[in-house]
Amino acid sequence: MSVHNEANIEDVAKTVIMPGDPLRAKYIAYNFLTDIKLINSVRNMFGYTGYYKGNKVTIFASGMGMPSMGIYSYELYKFYNVENIIRIGSCGAYSESLNLFDTLLVDKSYTEGNFALALEGIDCHIADATPELNSIIMNEAKFVFGKHIYNADNISDNDNAKKLVKCNVLCNECFDYYVKDIDEMIARFPKDLNLIGCEMESFALFYTAKYLNKNAACLLTVVDSHYKHQEISTEDREKSLNDMIVIALESATKLN
Repeated sequence: MSVHNEANIEDVAKTVIMPGDPLRAKYIAYNFLTDIKLINSVRNMFGYTGYYKGNKVTIFASGMGMPSMGIYSYELYKFYNVENIIRIGSCGAYSESLNLFDTLLVDKSYTEGNFALALEGIDCHIADATPELNSIIMNEAKFVFGKHIYNADNISDNDNAKKLVKCNVLCNECFDYYVKDIDEMIARFPKDLNLIGCEMESFALFYTAKYLNKNAACLLTVVDSHYKHQEISTEDREKSLNDMIVIALESATKLN
């Protein structure tokens, strides 16, 4: 056990799928896994272990924001011998070429925050996903998105098909809907990074993985758009993430 996790070490798989929302963890476990076991309920941060196509996998919530992600990913990596964490979550779109329900595979995560300084005393603001893990995810994504897979600099929006885009994102410390001037915030971004999405956990996951010599990736589904002024309901958010969930679970089968 760790401070925030009551699971027994043998109950946690080497690969963890990590949504932010504890109820999303429950949804994934009960809709996609067999032989489910609740392994953690401390602070209602639910963790489940079960089997997907015969492969042991753990679904464990991270909560919201970098501090919460930093706690749970660190403890899973450090104390439970987890090797791979695939974050799945929702994001906002900062590109007019992205539509609702498109999926992003994060390559680099940029933050203006000081998570790295707090953890390790290093002034670092860019963290990378594990390339080998992203490669596995890209291969599995082909079975879901077919030809509709792009990089951030060549996004096609010629039809209404959902797509996957490998890209860089902002990992923000504030929910961007509450930011005083979002356009001013966007203007501060390093232009060479071409940040086309925003979420709140990926930097902490990627940096913690690198710090502990582990593997991390992040898949995100677009649920609102800054430029198109689009968003979906909370209920629709819960139902719209299945493509991303399947890709993460199929990728997990290649890691065990």
